[in-house]
Amino acid sequence: MAELETRQGINAQYAKTLDTQALREAFLIEQIFQADDITMTYSHIDRIIVGGIHPVRRSVVIGSEYNHVVGTDFFLQRRELGLINIGGPGVVKVDSDTYQVGSQEALYIGAGQGHQQLNFSSVDATDPAKFYFNSAPAHHAYPSRLITLEQASPVTLGAPETSNQRTIYKFIVPDVLPTCQLSMGMTRLAPGSLWNTMPCHTHERRMEVYFYFDMNVEAAVFHMMGEPSETRHLLVRNEQAVISPSWSIHSGVGTQQYTFIWGMCGENQVFDDMDHVKVSDLL
Repeated sequence: MAELETRQGINAQYAKTLDTQALREAFLIEQIFQADDITMTYSHIDRIIVGGIHPVRRSVVIGSEYNHVVGTDFFLQRRELGLINIGGPGVVKVDSDTYQVGSQEALYIGAGQGHQQLNFSSVDATDPAKFYFNSAPAHHAYPSRLITLEQASPVTLGAPETSNQRTIYKFIVPDVLPTCQLSMGMTRLAPGSLWNTMPCHTHERRMEVYFYFDMNVEAAVFHMMGEPSETRHLLVRNEQAVISPSWSIHSGVGTQQYTFIWGMCGENQVFDDMDHVKVSDLL
């Protein structure tokens, strides 16, 4: 069992005083995957839990040993969980149900599921699964469901001229399936595009977590954060995540093409509920 990390909520005024290392300690999750283990980071920003499950030689289980993390009888008693597999084919067992989760497929697990344990395994140890997950508080039990890439409501945005042509796959959104508050999706940049979104925006009513992957060891994404009038950046490597509070922009540019997973929770699930910021207004 990997050690649980806890991140406190940080307001915009305090964030202005932080140096590079302090910003990284507050908002960057540097290690998501550990072989044959699970990582969990508990953020007090909307109480989201972010982590990775990486079964290689054996199954990985979320059982009673994690009950203390959420203070309930079992992990998902009052929580929902969404995951996207960025590795090889995997298997997830939830109560008496078994889900075959292929590469770049998602699984939503509703509140009240996994009473005894959640079991995660790989089909092939030479090509192991990598389940990236977000979990948010939930107070209604919606059915669990597998979502394929074809079912993920893809939308293409941007243009080569602005270096931000990308396809957004909305796996866990109201148009695809009902959830309490969790939304998740994956955005894949087209060859030659480097910006994930610009002009940028904030979400006054939702927080967001960005997980970057599909990069080589020498590549990085410069993730822009902060209030529009007080922008900062975090240098993010492959398979690292950034916690983005509602007051912060969340835009990034990479040294190569990359893919990222976004997860949101908060007051609503309206994808277009965002406050746009003009480039001319950024400082």
